[in-house]
Amino acid sequence: MPAPFHLAIPVDDVAKARTFYRDTLAMHEGRSSEEWVDFDFFGHQLVIHHKPKDANTSAHHNAVDGKAVPVPHFGVVLEWQQFHDFAENLKQKNIDFVIEPYIRFEGKVGEQATMFFYDPCGNALEFKSFKDMSQLFAS
Repeated sequence: MPAPFHLAIPVDDVAKARTFYRDTLAMHEGRSSEEWVDFDFFGHQLVIHHKPKDANTSAHHNAVDGKAVPVPHFGVVLEWQQFHDFAENLKQKNIDFVIEPYIRFEGKVGEQATMFFYDPCGNALEFKSFKDMSQLFAS
């Protein structure tokens, strides 16, 4: 595995976001305070930091495959079976997907599975997987 990344994201409700990442996404919780919480995000360090809600924030989407992809977004690339197991677990937890899990470029170079959803504070997440991980950066 490459070096783990560190990502800090804003949340307007630490308690609600903590419950989502810990219980819904099943991320192991690390250090914390009243203002922030560390999570093991598939081997990477994700930190939720309190930031009051900004009334001027507007959602933006780009069209990809005829779907509205939220921008910005973040996530990780999972192994093929891990992605499908994770997607099934999220479906059982009634995640409200922005883009349901589906396969892009089926049977072609770069074949991948992807899904999008929001955390309870409005951060967009994408999880994806490549049928052949060596094609991660294929063009």
